[in-house]
Amino acid sequence: MTTALGHLAVIDMQRVFAEPDSPWATPRFDEAAAGVRRLLPAFGDDVTFTRFLAPEKPEGSWRAYYDQWPFALQPPDAPLWRLTDEFAAQARHFVDAPTFGKWTPALAERVAPTGRLVLAGVSTDCCVLSTALAAADAGAEVLVAADACAGVDDESHAKALHVMDLYRPLIRVVTVAEAVGEAS
Repeated sequence: MTTALGHLAVIDMQRVFAEPDSPWATPRFDEAAAGVRRLLPAFGDDVTFTRFLAPEKPEGSWRAYYDQWPFALQPPDAPLWRLTDEFAAQARHFVDAPTFGKWTPALAERVAPTGRLVLAGVSTDCCVLSTALAAADAGAEVLVAADACAGVDDESHAKALHVMDLYRPLIRVVTVAEAVGEAS
């Protein structure tokens, strides 16, 4: 069943971003997780969880990226790529990608019935931003639930939200309450 709210994509709520000792730790991960928890009941089965995964063999500019982050060159089943336990237990639909943006054909197909994509997750200034821009370019109506996202730091989070909001009406930055209240 498709909800009038659209489709929720929960971006990269993975251990690599949650664990404080990870080189990619997102300081406000727990706050983003609280926002995601508030969104999930409203979307029912219209939820896709994404995971960022390292490619088997980096190509092009990704070679330099993984030269900078060699710890991340681990197989898809490595513990760092797993969703946190809380979300792994709830996830039924997945999109895995070795790219920052998660606007893949699989996600586009799940969004197609309503044309509206609500984004939450980490990090605002990387994978959320990359997904929002690609989805908007493809014609999806994009809502970014600011209080269900977290960036690498507060300043980067705020800047990314500001940049995405410049794309109105294609992308709108909203609160969790606004995202779930839009249909009422």
